[in-house]
Amino acid sequence: MKSNRFWLALLGALLVLSCAAAGVYWYLGRGGAVAVVTQNGQELYRIELSRVLRPYTIEIGGDYTNTVQVEPGRICVSHADCPDKICVDRGWISARGAPIVCLPNGLVIEIEGGDGDLDGTAG
Repeated sequence: MKSNRFWLALLGALLVLSCAAAGVYWYLGRGGAVAVVTQNGQELYRIELSRVLRPYTIEIGGDYTNTVQVEPGRICVSHADCPDKICVDRGWISARGAPIVCLPNGLVIEIEGGDGDLDGTAG
C-alpha cells in the first residue's frame, strides 16, 4: 500500500512540474513585438524590439531623410526633413495599432506580434 502512495505522489509531482515547465516555455516562447520598416513597399528592416539591448539609430534616405530611433521595446522617427513631419509627431510605438508613416519618403513602420495581437473574435 505504501508503494502505491509513493508512486501516486511521484506521478502527481511530475505532472505538476511538467505543467509548470510547459507554462514557462509557452510564456517565454511567445514572439515579442517586431517592428517592420518598409520604404516604398520594400522591407528594409525587421527588428524584434524585445531583443534590443541598447538604443541605436537608423538613417533612411530617399527623397527625404528619416532618423529612426530604436530602443528596447519601442521605436520612433526622431527626426525628418520632410515638409510635414507627421512621422516625428507620431512619437513612440511599441504595440500593434496605428503605424508611423512618412508619405513624402514612402516610409512605414508597423508593429507585428506582441501583446497587441487581435484575438480570434475580432473582425
